[in-house]
Amino acid sequence: MNFLTMEYFVEVARHRSFTHAAERLHITQQTLSAHIAAVERELGCRLLVRTTPLQLTYAGQVFLRYAEDFQQKRQRLLRELGDISENRAGLLRVGVTHTRGRAVMPRLIQEYHRRRPQITVQLIEAPNDALQQALMQGQVDIAIANLADGLPGVAQEDFYQEEVLLLAPRALLEELYGPNYGELLPLLQQEKGLAQLAGCPFLLNSQQDISGRIGRMLMDRAGLIPQVAARAENIETVLDLCARGVGACFCPANLVDVALSAEQAAALVRVPLGPDARCNIRFGYLRQTPVWSAIPEFIALAKAGAAPAGTRLLRPQ
Repeated sequence: MNFLTMEYFVEVARHRSFTHAAERLHITQQTLSAHIAAVERELGCRLLVRTTPLQLTYAGQVFLRYAEDFQQKRQRLLRELGDISENRAGLLRVGVTHTRGRAVMPRLIQEYHRRRPQITVQLIEAPNDALQQALMQGQVDIAIANLADGLPGVAQEDFYQEEVLLLAPRALLEELYGPNYGELLPLLQQEKGLAQLAGCPFLLNSQQDISGRIGRMLMDRAGLIPQVAARAENIETVLDLCARGVGACFCPANLVDVALSAEQAAALVRVPLGPDARCNIRFGYLRQTPVWSAIPEFIALAKAGAAPAGTRLLRPQ
């Protein structure tokens, strides 16, 4: 048994599939299956029930717990020795939502790679709530998210303030409310103003994401039961449907001009929704001693100028 076998088993356990785990590991399914079968023979017990999806036996659950612990300790060892020897190579796993991945990461990774070419940055894109869990389970090194206060074992640093807007196609508003639809817009910014849009179709995304959660909170407050034209997990799909005139949506302001053409963006009405539609985006990383040097360097570089256009960089009080 070796660290490689443990790494293989962890991937199989996470994906519950030899096929998907082999794709992530860049090896053949046959090689992966052979490694798992070999460790089962060595241990004298079955670790997996080979159904679809795969299931862990009780022995498999115990082995996974130790394998993940060994994997994390080995990673910390290699990183600490790398810092000591100034051989600063490795894999930096950054958890980010699809929205921020599009708006923040390309320019930041480009500059980080220029400064630290030996570091490979792996983006792990997931909804906001899933990123918190991934961080606490050690599956990402840095999470860029709207993190809950007081997460156990997690250090947090402010990044920027994100604003969620109501977006609606101009042509749709004119069709529904006539050429004077502009008189409606100030009303939408009032506490229960969204009730004015009872006849408007909406495009909704997951409540695990910030825009989905804020949108539903504001609609509930207004007593609005939306007429739902479509639902999608990916906010960019929702935004594209909005640009096509299908319905109104809630979307982070920083994504609009990044994901849409100037012509598409100009065809949408942007309605600010006040302080309750803003949230603080923070960096989160596990409190470990010592902290791998790649983590504070990445955060410092982001704070130096990677906040999306149109957002306010948060400063320490």
